Amino acid sequence: MLKRIFPILAWGVQLNRATLGKDLMAALVVAVMLIPQAMAYAMLAGLPPQAGLYASLVPLLLYGVFGTSRTLAVGPVAVVSLMTAVAISEVSPPGSADYHLAALTLALLSGAFMVLMGLLRLGFLTQLLSHPVISAFISAAAILIAGSQVRHLLGITTTGKTLPELLPSVAANLSSTNVVTLALASAVLVFLLWSRRGLATALRRLGLAADLATLLGRSALLVAVLLSTLAVWALDLPSHGVSVVGAIPRGLPSLSRPEFSWEMLQALALPATMIALIGFVESISIAKTLAAKRRQHLDPDRELIALGAANFGAAFTGAMPVTGGLSRSMVNFDAGAQTPAAGLLTALTVALVLLFLTPLLYFLPQATLAAIIIVAVLALLDLETLRHTWRLSKADGAAMVTTFGVTLTLGVAAGLLAGVGLSVLLHLFFTTRPHIARLGQVAGTAHYRNVDRHALVTAPHVLALRVDESLYFPNVAILERRIGEDVAAQPELTDVVLVCAAINTVDASAVESLMAINQRLASSGLRFHLAEVKGPVMDRLQRSPLLQALSGQVFLCHHDAMQALAPEITATADTSPRCAHLQRTGTAPQG
Repeated sequence: MLKRIFPILAWGVQLNRATLGKDLMAALVVAVMLIPQAMAYAMLAGLPPQAGLYASLVPLLLYGVFGTSRTLAVGPVAVVSLMTAVAISEVSPPGSADYHLAALTLALLSGAFMVLMGLLRLGFLTQLLSHPVISAFISAAAILIAGSQVRHLLGITTTGKTLPELLPSVAANLSSTNVVTLALASAVLVFLLWSRRGLATALRRLGLAADLATLLGRSALLVAVLLSTLAVWALDLPSHGVSVVGAIPRGLPSLSRPEFSWEMLQALALPATMIALIGFVESISIAKTLAAKRRQHLDPDRELIALGAANFGAAFTGAMPVTGGLSRSMVNFDAGAQTPAAGLLTALTVALVLLFLTPLLYFLPQATLAAIIIVAVLALLDLETLRHTWRLSKADGAAMVTTFGVTLTLGVAAGLLAGVGLSVLLHLFFTTRPHIARLGQVAGTAHYRNVDRHALVTAPHVLALRVDESLYFPNVAILERRIGEDVAAQPELTDVVLVCAAINTVDASAVESLMAINQRLASSGLRFHLAEVKGPVMDRLQRSPLLQALSGQVFLCHHDAMQALAPEITATADTSPRCAHLQRTGTAPQG
């Protein structure tokens, strides 16, 4: 029980010198990437850079204690940072003391929602967000993030949170572009884009081993930070209008207290819920992918609690909302991290930077941080999925386009709500319109398929229908109508067989509907039969009056039903060995 509550007790005993060495190497590589990214994402959220660094300390430690993923790297991420900025700017003006307090409250609320979901095992709620909708939302958010950083690349002032607001603001202030800032930002941006593929290749050409070249290639962010900071200091670029980070407090964060006023909690409750959902979806998808590569176990509900604990830590240490990051997690995995000790060592590295190196970051240009953000969010932009989804399903494609457009034009909150609403509506749309196939026999076999798709053998006095969906209150009327229409079209019918192979569950409304169908058919002189009823469905039917009132029989296999009801078309068919075996052993209810 203790190991389940505190997974650190399980993986901690596996640590040895070799494992710890791999974790330390991964921690150093991730820290090189995390430190500039953390400051950049704090800037994206409208917070001081130290908020991002603080979010890379206690949250990582708490996740290491409670998390079940061996390689997930937790910390500030781009989409959550943007959502944080949008949420807290609605309750406090940017730059004010209350603004940072609102960020702490947002972290606390999102953490509380995650922990509550984990304790109640409600991780399945994230399935309300379909993958196409999430992909569209993140792609649109990436465009908004990149657009919000244009002002730092150009050295201008802009306003707006949506694309229709940002574009006119940029155009109106374009004439005041700071040429020096633009030149510096362009150089950093080109270097970072090139380094994603070219730096490791260049290092290998210089004679470095492939693994070492790949690891050093991950240091591009650090190189960009060092060189641009050095250039700003040496050339006195602040006097030319280049904005810098400025003084970052040295030392570890002190305890902070979120704002607990009812007005603040009420205003941030919905954004916190959204951040919790998006953060968990992003984290669990990454963690599952990495865990599968090493055949490791992952507990989604424990992950919710771990991420919630990490956000609690952020709320009380002057930080910001956190979740698992894709790029850092992939780097952590590729760098050889074996256990969550890599995250603990990453936090230790960040702590050393806060204790001793923050004065060196004074001249770090904001344009460099903006370039880091833009390069990071380029990996989130996935418009190709839209094309594939549209070809596969027009409904899912329309949901993607709608989510994408709403997010860009009305903002991330409206976009996410639209995405959730569309996901639920699509689910209801498809499940309330179940596919119902009329079955016929593949000649000479015990196999049955849809008569609308194949040339099959049918018996004119037997109607066999297969419902390819569980039955519940929104869709049972479709089945009743279909049976009524087919019965009316075939006056020679004597038997109706409902094949339940694809029905996984039935609710009370569905049972009532089946009883009504049975009664109507019986009053018309027709017998109503069930075939291939699954065990859980049969258990529920046995607790209802349906089976006692059934005018027909319950057959184990549809072929059994056809042998009993239409022997003239099954006489030459091969008997299914599986059905025959189950009939002999009596392991399922028979008609």
